[in-house]
Amino acid sequence: MRDYKVETEKRVAFIKEQLTESGATGVVFGNSGGKDCALVGILCKMACDNTVGLIMPCSSSCNYGEDMTDAMTISTLFRIEKRMVDLTKTAETLKKALNTATNLTESAEINIAPRLRMTSLYAVATTENRLVAGTGNRSERHMGYFTKWGDGAFDFNPIADLTVTEVRKFLTYLDVPKRIIEKAPSAGLYDGQTDEEDMGVTYSAIDEYLTSGVCSPEDMEKIASYHKVSAHKRSPPKVYEE
Repeated sequence: MRDYKVETEKRVAFIKEQLTESGATGVVFGNSGGKDCALVGILCKMACDNTVGLIMPCSSSCNYGEDMTDAMTISTLFRIEKRMVDLTKTAETLKKALNTATNLTESAEINIAPRLRMTSLYAVATTENRLVAGTGNRSERHMGYFTKWGDGAFDFNPIADLTVTEVRKFLTYLDVPKRIIEKAPSAGLYDGQTDEEDMGVTYSAIDEYLTSGVCSPEDMEKIASYHKVSAHKRSPPKVYEE
């Protein structure tokens, strides 16, 4: 059982340490209106007043609707500076250009948005001497449910050890609106997309396996498969060494 008061203090101290060691004077993170980015944004703001949440809608209508509303809510409630970068036209232009060189697969197209978002975050970070905060949780990482060089890229991540279940409990402790805590986890890659439907297994099942080692044979098969095929995402790039 985690003591979320203590967890808050430890993670805020961790973020401050990253800033001190790097010489950075601020933090930037992607504010999608989801649970993970809400928690990261709140912790970063506690550690550094100079924290910016970048809202980056890209193509799907949910990015401009519920997601944006929730992102704005988090920014207002916790006094986090918000900025908007609309990436829809950029993504469309890039897809057109790429399709002159190859025939993009659905998977390749879907992953363009998170990679454009990370490009945007690092552009702001480099310009303003900030660190990019990662927003992925333990459950996603185990399953490899993130985009390589997209939301899988960051300078530090203060919640990487927390399961989805723990993130929800942490947000409850911080008095985040229930609407945000309870909405279906989604990367917002396309309209109607949810993480659990994509994976074919629930986060509650994944979290139970990660914390106790217990799950049904059917769920175990899916969890093991996802973990195995995504191993390359969790490993540094291979380099030749003599």
